Amino acid sequence: MHTTTSPDGTTIAYDREGNGDPLILVGGAFSYRRYRGQVKLARLLAARFTVYSYDRRGRGDSGDAAPYAVEREIGDLAAMITAAGGRADVWGLSSGAVLALEAAAAGLPIRALAVQEPPLVVDPADRRPPADLLPRLSTLIDADQRGAAVRYFMVDGMGAPAFVPTMLRLMPGAWKALTAVAHTLPYDAAITRGYQAGRPLPAGQWASVTIPTLVMCGATKETPAFLEHAAQAVAAALPRGRLVQRRGLGHTKALNAPVIADTVTGFLTGPDNTTQARDHHA
Repeated sequence: MHTTTSPDGTTIAYDREGNGDPLILVGGAFSYRRYRGQVKLARLLAARFTVYSYDRRGRGDSGDAAPYAVEREIGDLAAMITAAGGRADVWGLSSGAVLALEAAAAGLPIRALAVQEPPLVVDPADRRPPADLLPRLSTLIDADQRGAAVRYFMVDGMGAPAFVPTMLRLMPGAWKALTAVAHTLPYDAAITRGYQAGRPLPAGQWASVTIPTLVMCGATKETPAFLEHAAQAVAAALPRGRLVQRRGLGHTKALNAPVIADTVTGFLTGPDNTTQARDHHA
């Protein structure tokens, strides 16, 4: 385990493996660096990159600081980029994808970006989370109702079938792992706040993100329509955005690490995205 320090003094823990250009992994809700799927993904990517997999604040071995602010998490990613040598590629999943986009818009030295299924709701016909998702989650956490917060986030927030939390309770270790990071669910809700109201992206949203960006989305039959619509909208909004839709890139109970690694590696090592090409446009 390695550590770095965020601008607000918070300790951020990370693992590093492999050789090559630095690539930072930013997990989504419930994710942490020792999550099985993220460990497997890091190992596969390490065949080509130096992979930095970190615990977002409040999770795993990383510290935390109150009050929470998205800007603090952007600072955490900035600290990770510094630890990686000052510039890096970034992959982000779900709320981590939105965090990565916000970090790129804030001017962090990201060379290329791969974002997987950012959980936006941009079509008024699509299902959207309750408008009070963030305060409701905060209330449940303040009352130490961690299990209720996990269920509310999954079912009401993410739209998972009501039986899913019950199934997860029956899986050895699964529910314990989820409730262990339940206090960070308001952080994920804060990152996506304003992007899940069923409205198109504002004109010019993320127009300043001019780095090569791959927007990854699962196949139609494995991905809810709102995530498909979100991926299309994000790719269209980015000056150098490109959409790839492929089975294995969806929100699943276990990350399809081989498909994700293959897709990300192909993007970052492609002829239009070599280190020289990226640096020329930086």
